[in-house]
Amino acid sequence: MTMSRGMRAALMAFTAVVLLVIYTPLVLVVLNSFNVDRTFTWPPPDLTLKWWDAAWHSSGARSALWTSVEVALLATAVALVLGTLASLGLQRTRFFGRNLVSLVIILPIALPGIVTGIALSNAFTTILGVGLSLVTVVVAHATFCIVTVFNNVQARLQRLGGNFEQASMDLGAGPFTTFRLVTFPMLRSALLAGALLSFGLSFDEIVVTTFTISPTDQTLPIWIFQNLFRPNQGPVVNVVAAVLVLLSAVPIYLAQRLSAGAGETVR
Repeated sequence: MTMSRGMRAALMAFTAVVLLVIYTPLVLVVLNSFNVDRTFTWPPPDLTLKWWDAAWHSSGARSALWTSVEVALLATAVALVLGTLASLGLQRTRFFGRNLVSLVIILPIALPGIVTGIALSNAFTTILGVGLSLVTVVVAHATFCIVTVFNNVQARLQRLGGNFEQASMDLGAGPFTTFRLVTFPMLRSALLAGALLSFGLSFDEIVVTTFTISPTDQTLPIWIFQNLFRPNQGPVVNVVAAVLVLLSAVPIYLAQRLSAGAGETVR
């Protein structure tokens, strides 16, 4: 489809406005982390690194950071195993209710976070009788992290088809040998992209976490939320939020690059 010069200009202008609205608040958070004024006067009267030093020496922020990393790694590991198995089962087999199973797997990421959080909290505390802890947070995060792995692996399997696997089995290789030598190498970049996306989603999740974490534990987003309006904590919170933005953006960027590169290779 060809567009007129005026239409292209209008589309570019609209895109620029949308990007400006999305990213300006993030840029302000990063700039305010260097703002010498505790009340975030704009423009900043001067720049300083003392808030970064204070954040580095904040035991609460460091503890929350490692908790978020731990939860994200565990949730990603669970998502990789279950998401890959679900993708292989649905893509390589045909059975009644297959589409319904696929919908059930994808549904958690489409539901509002508050609905998922309340449902999981009730399931843990009322139905299962399990106390809230980091384990419940990992399980809760895995419910939507599975979707990213599932979608990545499904897309890769659909592009590849099953010819290589069938050829491997025709030559005498068993299912596990075929998976190890044929299927897994072809899925490797898709799995890595799904893992990076899962880590990013889990690392900065707050709504579901609020309903499934114990009062004695804190992830980094929970720490930010609880300290945002405390006296003298605003500048430190801005530093932690800036770090959170950077740590969330890196895995998402790498996942996008991996997916794009893998698509070119497959073609």
